Amino acid sequence: MKHDIAMEATIRAILMPGKGILAADESTGTIEKRFKSINVESTETNRRDYREILFTTPGMADAISGVILFEETLFQKSRNGMPFVKILTDAGVVPGIKVDKGTVPLTEHPNELTTQGLNGLDERLKTYKAAGACFAKWRAVITIAPEIPTDDCIRANADLLARYAAICQENGLVPIVEPEILMDGDHTIEECAEATRRTLKTVFEELRAKKVSLRHMLLKPNMVLPGKKATVQATPEEIASATLQLFRKVIPAEMPGIAFLSGGQSDEEATANLNAMNAHGSQPWILTFSYGRALQAPALKAWAGKSENINAAQQVFLKRARLNGKAQLGKYNPDMERTYN
Repeated sequence: MKHDIAMEATIRAILMPGKGILAADESTGTIEKRFKSINVESTETNRRDYREILFTTPGMADAISGVILFEETLFQKSRNGMPFVKILTDAGVVPGIKVDKGTVPLTEHPNELTTQGLNGLDERLKTYKAAGACFAKWRAVITIAPEIPTDDCIRANADLLARYAAICQENGLVPIVEPEILMDGDHTIEECAEATRRTLKTVFEELRAKKVSLRHMLLKPNMVLPGKKATVQATPEEIASATLQLFRKVIPAEMPGIAFLSGGQSDEEATANLNAMNAHGSQPWILTFSYGRALQAPALKAWAGKSENINAAQQVFLKRARLNGKAQLGKYNPDMERTYN
């Protein structure tokens, strides 16, 4: 493949020890909800100001190797006129782009979703690459409930993920493939494991069928854990064991890295669970993070839309990033929440 060398360089840059990905790709609707929680209006200026706080945090690149951007953000500039892409690349951080267009109901399958965004993707990727994006991300959403997920839903989403990934690689962008089993509900950790197994098995079947190079992609899956409303919750060690045991069975060793989503976990839970997995020692793939809310929540709250809070927001964001960097190395412990700066 003519783009292999460039994609390999992107993957190496992302999968650096002690670093992971900041998912700053919230859609306009999602970031509006988050801004409402701090009583800030979701204007383009406010969205730019908030993301500038994150991207210009001194020392961010010590723990963040890549940032997933929303389309609006990819083309934005800082208050002093510097393109965000240049701010990131100058810091040694790889810029990427969310390319799906959100979820829609899956026809004739109540309570199940599929993802839209393939129309015009090839041309959009060319534009994004010209703007400086080196990788892309597409999210599929799988729900656990009575009699779902269905095989039809899993197959439909796996097909879209694979087609998206193939188009990315044709354009020289590393695809991040994100099949997310939602935490919503009262399902057990065993039920999550089975839904995750079925989903990942089908995703890799479709990736191979579409001739996607597994060496030139990254996976962004959920961890195997019980639903938020489950009667029995799980410890980080139980989550790590269940996740790694399953992944060794279904994820090909040739794939270079897995960047977990946080998916509704608290900040500290997401860090502790990642650490527990890396504490198991070397795996066939590098295990890292691609967190959104679990990296940003403390900073958003500290900022509260006020310029005088920028430094405080950057400090708590940097702390969260560094703690996840420690977890990527298997060197985090909960005491660091109080002592680490």
